[in-house]
Amino acid sequence: MRYHIDTIPVWDAIKLDGECFLCALRRKTEIGEVEHYLGASVMEPDTRIQVNQKGFCCNHQVMLTVIGKDNRLGHALMLESHVSQTRERLAKACKHIRSAAKGAANGSIIDRLTGKTPSPAKMMEDAAHELTEMTETCIVCDSIKDNMGRYLHTFFHLYENDTDFRKRFEGCKGLCLPHAAELLTLAPHELSSRDIPGLTDTVCRLETENFDRIQEDISWFCRKFDYRYYDEPWKNSRDAVERTVNKLRGWCVGTEPNPKD
Repeated sequence: MRYHIDTIPVWDAIKLDGECFLCALRRKTEIGEVEHYLGASVMEPDTRIQVNQKGFCCNHQVMLTVIGKDNRLGHALMLESHVSQTRERLAKACKHIRSAAKGAANGSIIDRLTGKTPSPAKMMEDAAHELTEMTETCIVCDSIKDNMGRYLHTFFHLYENDTDFRKRFEGCKGLCLPHAAELLTLAPHELSSRDIPGLTDTVCRLETENFDRIQEDISWFCRKFDYRYYDEPWKNSRDAVERTVNKLRGWCVGTEPNPKD
C-alpha cells in the first residue's frame, strides 16, 4: 500500500517533464505541508505540541505569511503557543547564561590554565547554545525530509521494477545538481549491484546533455543583449536565467515547477 500511495506523486512529478522532477516533488510537498499547518490542524493538540517544540525556519515563516495571507489568525494561533513555550525555555537558558557569565568573571586564571575550569569563552558558548537550539528546528523542514526520503525510496523501487518508469526517467531533462548528487549517493544503498552502473550512466548522461542545453540557452540569452542579435529570435532563452539557477542549486526562482490546477 505504501508503494501504491507514494508511486502516484513520483509518477506525476516525472510526467511534468521539468528541469528536475525531484524539485517539483519537493516543492509540491513543501506547499502541502505549509497549507496543512495553516488549516484545521492548527487546532489539533498533537500538531500544536510539535509546532511548540520545533517552530518554523525563516523560509517557512515567509511561506506561512504569503500563503496564509487570508488566514492570519491560523498563523497567529501557532505563534502564540510557540512563543509561550519559547519564553519558558528562554527563561531557563538565560538563567544558565547568567550563571556562566558569573563563572567566567570569577574563575581564577590558574584554574583555567590547568583545565580545572573551562575558559570564559567556552562557558558562554555552551550556555548560549541553548538559545541557538531554539532557532535551528523547523517542523516543515522535518516533514519535507521525511516525505522526500520515502519518495526517493519509491523512485529506486520504480527504477528497479517498472520498465515504463525507467524509460521515462532515461528520457527526462535530468536533475538539478543537488538531487543528482543525492541519487548517486543513495544508489548503492537502494539498488542491487547490477542496477547501480545503469543508473549512474543514466544520471551522468542526463546531467551532461542537459547542462549543454542550459549552457546554450543562457549563452543565447546573453547574446540577445548585443545589438547585433537584436532582431534574432529569443529561441528558448527567455527564462534561461531562472532555469540555470534552478539547475545549479535546485528550484528556488521563477515559475513554480508544478503547474497550477
